[in-house]
Amino acid sequence: MEKLLVKRDGDFHYPIYFEKDFSHLSQAVEEEGLNGKKACIVTDSHVAPLYLSAVTQALEEAGCKVNSFVFEAGEKNKNLNTIQEMYETFITSGLDRKGFAVALGGGVAGDMTGFGAATYLRGIDFIQVPTTLLAQVDSSVGGKTGVDFQQYKNMVGAFHQPRLVYMNMSTLHTLPDQEFTCGMGEILKTGLICDGEFFRFVCKNQTAIRSLNFEMLSMMIRRCCEIKAKVVERDPKEQGERALLNLGHTVGHAVEKLKDFQLLHGQCVGIGLIAAAYLSMQRGLLNSEEYQEIRKGCESFDLPLSVEGLLAEDVLAATKKDKKMEQGHIKFILMNGIGKSFIDKAVTDEEMLCAIREILK
Repeated sequence: MEKLLVKRDGDFHYPIYFEKDFSHLSQAVEEEGLNGKKACIVTDSHVAPLYLSAVTQALEEAGCKVNSFVFEAGEKNKNLNTIQEMYETFITSGLDRKGFAVALGGGVAGDMTGFGAATYLRGIDFIQVPTTLLAQVDSSVGGKTGVDFQQYKNMVGAFHQPRLVYMNMSTLHTLPDQEFTCGMGEILKTGLICDGEFFRFVCKNQTAIRSLNFEMLSMMIRRCCEIKAKVVERDPKEQGERALLNLGHTVGHAVEKLKDFQLLHGQCVGIGLIAAAYLSMQRGLLNSEEYQEIRKGCESFDLPLSVEGLLAEDVLAATKKDKKMEQGHIKFILMNGIGKSFIDKAVTDEEMLCAIREILK
């Protein structure tokens, strides 16, 4: 089994597995000492018919007693009401402190399962089994968990690292095109943060990527995980450098909320990348050719470059309700060339409005 180790809590490491199927999942569970324990799989109504049976079988092969909690798919259900229902399933299935939860699905399932595991019985183990590209390259790695509260995205949460992450990349063959596009938003973001060569490699190889070439996917997903893992190891609770991973998210989250989640997260990240790139260009940090290169990269993977039906002032107001605010200032991520990003706490409202108007054309 190919795996990448991520440091957690000092010298302890958890593994990320890169696989073609679920045939090694039971072995991975046994290697982490989770065999023979009670487990509850948390998944949504779209993923359950596809993979719940296979994952249940793999856990049972590891001697686990398995139950499941299936919630209605969609960001709108990523809230405390669903968490309450999850807790009830944990309780009625007899999940104890030695048991563990399994996040099977995309970012919503991962965020909610991690939060439920972090808070149930003051914290139990959980594992990530991401089935979307976005979850495989971003949300399943790093231990950020949480739910939306009213209109505020990811406002309630906890840092809780998984015991293992198991990526079956064949699940991408059942992923709708729009969901695959969302994952590409996070992949392009990762390159723009700290690896311009990787960003350009992804843009150059879009044909192989779109054809779901396994070697290409494996390389691309692993590189994203390597980048994120190193950032998370150095700054596990986002006290500094980890904020770089939020490139494109300040404006992206605001658009996502104001559009009432009609646009998917990765699409909004793409829009946010354009806004961040435009603001960086206005600061003289990117030249016009680099700005156009970022736009073309997003466009080549069908990410939207703009959004309709919003007012710039409303988007600005929504950014100020973001959880990443610090003492009244937005921690905005800018680019000083492709592949070099930094945190800026001095972006003015006027600069923000200028960038927002660029994506409202």
